[in-house]
Amino acid sequence: MKFAERMKLLAPSATFAVNTKALELKAKGVQVISLAVGEPDAPTPAHICEAAKKAIDENFSKYTPVNGIMGFRKAVCGYFKRQYGVDSKPENVIITTGGKQSLANTLMALLDDGDEVLLPTPYWTSYPDLIRLAGGRPVLVKADSSRAFHIDVSDLEKAATPRTKMIILNTPSNPTGAVYTQDEVDALVGWCIEHDIFVLADEIYDQLTFDAAPASAAKWWAAHPDKVAVLNGLSKAFAMPGWRVGYTLAHEDLIKQCSKLQGHMTSHICSIAQKAGVAALEGSYDCVEEMRQSFIRRRDLAMAEIAQWPGVVCAKPAGAFYLFPDVSALYTPEIPDSTAMCTYLLENAHVACVPGEAFGDPNCIRLSYAVSDEVLMDALTRIKNALYH
Repeated sequence: MKFAERMKLLAPSATFAVNTKALELKAKGVQVISLAVGEPDAPTPAHICEAAKKAIDENFSKYTPVNGIMGFRKAVCGYFKRQYGVDSKPENVIITTGGKQSLANTLMALLDDGDEVLLPTPYWTSYPDLIRLAGGRPVLVKADSSRAFHIDVSDLEKAATPRTKMIILNTPSNPTGAVYTQDEVDALVGWCIEHDIFVLADEIYDQLTFDAAPASAAKWWAAHPDKVAVLNGLSKAFAMPGWRVGYTLAHEDLIKQCSKLQGHMTSHICSIAQKAGVAALEGSYDCVEEMRQSFIRRRDLAMAEIAQWPGVVCAKPAGAFYLFPDVSALYTPEIPDSTAMCTYLLENAHVACVPGEAFGDPNCIRLSYAVSDEVLMDALTRIKNALYH
């Protein structure tokens, strides 16, 4: 078969590719621990599930508006008001099939062929592929562990060109767990607005910060709604990855364009998941706090262990639930890069990790600590034994 040229722009998701290999080993009876996929190990909170059950019992199964039911869009507005003091209207919100669709919608609606997108690196693995699919060109703005994976305005000044149309700012970060302060966000977003660069803020981990209150670009959206969009979702903080619920806060005109795209590609998200989403945003956040505390504990356990590994350097994550250790000092002719390292660890430690190449940093590997304390420590012990046998 002859496939469309655009398919050459896309690489398979490295995260799911690793998980597939792990599942294949499990099917053969191998006891594999997966630290590859970024999903909380906690169950979806009971009050959210009850809302979904109620929706099913009430036969809430018909088509809804493409951009989501009014009650959910109002709940999103309430979230931004409660969390960040920002006023918005339901017309400023679209409900999407996870954060990925929020991202894809916005890129497709705004980018023309050849537009450049500044991409702080390490980056989430899907960013460059979706930028290219929308006709854009990712421009990597690199930071390393010596800077806690943070960029600053001077980095943007070096990377920007007359073709720069957008920046994707992800805090807390996947894969590094880096968290920008509000002052850092203000400096970066303020510079972008001054230079007519659209800011797409991916804040899906905003409730999972460990050392300070979350920073947000939402207040900049309120002041410059035509220059900023904020995307978020329920997968991470509310333990709802399989429900596929995301949302975007943006200018009303951009929401209309995203709705036009979504109407042709997927229409609205599942009607039942929308009712669950309302319950998540409007209900108690005690469940979120419990998960946050568990992630802090696991981070600290893992950091204490990795600190004992000779040659491995790991910046302390301040949010999300990932470790991104630099293992390049352990590379050998037989294990020359992070892909080979992850293959080695899967085959010899029976632990699945994601190679840093997928995130733009070949010196590192990504480990998710969204697993139980016992499973995490078992996995790290296996990795240590494989590395230093």
